[in-house]
Amino acid sequence: MVGIVIVTHRQLGNSLIDSAEFILNDQLDAVVSVSADSTENPVRVRKKIARGIKAVNRRRGVLILTDMFGGTPSDLSYTFLKERRVDVISAANLPILIKAVNSRKGMDLDSLGKCLEAYGKKSISLASRILRGNRRTAESFCPFLPESGDSDCPFKETETDVTLKIAS
Repeated sequence: MVGIVIVTHRQLGNSLIDSAEFILNDQLDAVVSVSADSTENPVRVRKKIARGIKAVNRRRGVLILTDMFGGTPSDLSYTFLKERRVDVISAANLPILIKAVNSRKGMDLDSLGKCLEAYGKKSISLASRILRGNRRTAESFCPFLPESGDSDCPFKETETDVTLKIAS
C-alpha cells in the first residue's frame, strides 16, 4: 500500500485527515500530517517530513500531498522526490485524499499519482453547469488506464457515480 504524507500550512492536513475519517467512518492507515508554520525553521520542517515518510512507508512508495504549489510545504516536500519511491501532488483537497485512500492498495505509486492528478483536475465542478445538464462523464475523472488496457482501473467511475442527484 502506498503511504501518504500530507504537508500543509498550519493544521490543514490534520483537518483533512479528520474529515476523511469521518466520511469514511474509519481510521486512515499509513496517513500522517505534517504542519508547517512560516515561523518554523525549514530544516526542522524537513525533519518532520522525513519522519512522516518513514512512518507511512510500506515499501510501495510514499505520496506527499501538499496544499499549495509554490508554498513552503510544497517546496520542502520536493526535496524528497525519488523516482518510484516518493512523489508529490500539490493542491490537495478532501476528494483527492479520499480517492487516494480508497484506491492506493491496488496501484503502484506512479499509477496512483497519475490518476490522482487527473482526478483532481477533472473533479472540480461548477454546480450551475451541472444543474444546466452538463454532466461529468466517467472519462473526465481519470483518462489513465493501465497499459494492458484493463477496463477494471479502480479510477474508472460509472456514470451513476458521477451524476448529481438532486433531492426535491
